[in-house]
Amino acid sequence: MTDPTRQYPRLLSRRSWPEARFLADVLRTETVGGGLLLLGAVIALIWANSPWRSAYAELGDWVPWPGGAALHLDLNLATWAGDGLLAIFFFVVGLELKREFVAGDLRDPRRAALPVVAAMGGMVVPALVYLAVTLSAGGAGLRGWAIPTATDIAFALAVLAVVSSHLPQGLRAFLLTLAVVDDLFAIIIIAVFYTADFHPLPLLAAVLPIAAFALLVQRRRTWWWALIPLAVTAWALVHASGVHATVAGVLLGFTVPVLATRGRGPGLAERLEHRWRPVSAGLAVPVFAFFAAGVTLVDVDLAGILTEPVVLGVAAGLVLGKAVGVFGSTFLLARFTRAELDEEITWADLAGLALLAGIGFTVSLLIGELAFGPGSPEDERVKAAVLLGSLLSAGLATAVLVRRNRVYRRISERESRDSDGDGIPDVYQERPA
Repeated sequence: MTDPTRQYPRLLSRRSWPEARFLADVLRTETVGGGLLLLGAVIALIWANSPWRSAYAELGDWVPWPGGAALHLDLNLATWAGDGLLAIFFFVVGLELKREFVAGDLRDPRRAALPVVAAMGGMVVPALVYLAVTLSAGGAGLRGWAIPTATDIAFALAVLAVVSSHLPQGLRAFLLTLAVVDDLFAIIIIAVFYTADFHPLPLLAAVLPIAAFALLVQRRRTWWWALIPLAVTAWALVHASGVHATVAGVLLGFTVPVLATRGRGPGLAERLEHRWRPVSAGLAVPVFAFFAAGVTLVDVDLAGILTEPVVLGVAAGLVLGKAVGVFGSTFLLARFTRAELDEEITWADLAGLALLAGIGFTVSLLIGELAFGPGSPEDERVKAAVLLGSLLSAGLATAVLVRRNRVYRRISERESRDSDGDGIPDVYQERPA
């Protein structure tokens, strides 16, 4: 029997004003980044299917520094976008993760339980769906099991911002925190399962520039002429070790202190995030999308592609696996811990958000390249599957959340109605004293 005097935790409760203000700032920036990401992907798709598609392929294959073979830096433009520019994106992710663990919701185990469990469910279930589809078709393409496990926060927040005008703030906070945890797990998966030709000496050598970077930022010495060369050196050494170079960005982000000195003003992590996020959202991610999303469909049997196990596994993992994983794990947590949703949020709202988590783009495409190799037939199928699954997830989530937004808009209009013109909403006049 439930004890009426016991205070059970509320899931997705309203955040404090400073936290809500921070989330609002992040949402505004990520919305712009999502639009630029979409623009880069659309341009790539149009160019890759135009009469000038050979020029698009040649641009991605162009090696700007052919003399860098000794340092493993004789990379083409597409690889520089994935390994180089995307490290900036992961540096910002590292700053976000550090902030959440030190000063955000993840510092409190009780509040962190929901996004952590939801993120784990949203990664395990899509992977199982992918494995089930590929195993039933003979087991080809098993190496791509992690492709549908990632959520693209820029796209997801952009869609949420477009369809939402009256949805509860708790949904936005939940999506952001879930995506941060999701990114952390994705980084671990990349480092552990998609590292080929591992060379320990360069990785050990990378500790030196990372330690020097950490020493400077811990002492609040933000000299760009020192930090940037140290960061580039750490990136080059991690790249030479065989570990994906974007991991260097995360490690550097983790070294930055979060709390402000003597409690005055924003911390260094927040200031660096504010400075580098426009570079990440406005340059790094859109350029990566431009080189990664160019799927050529000319003279391609679309019906045949849609029956490929890899395509079906990725698309089903994103659309079905993500929704079931996020919603199901949250429901089970509430069921077995007796926790309750915040009073302003319903399970229908959460269902729409779980569908929205199926938008996988940046990290999904990156894992696809790492799993099958850039330019391989499987990689081309992965690109088509990620685009298909993300579009389906965005469409289904939009249908649910637009309907929920209408409900909340009617509630808001009813609560703000002032029929007698005295400046006091009727809803407050009707309440008993």
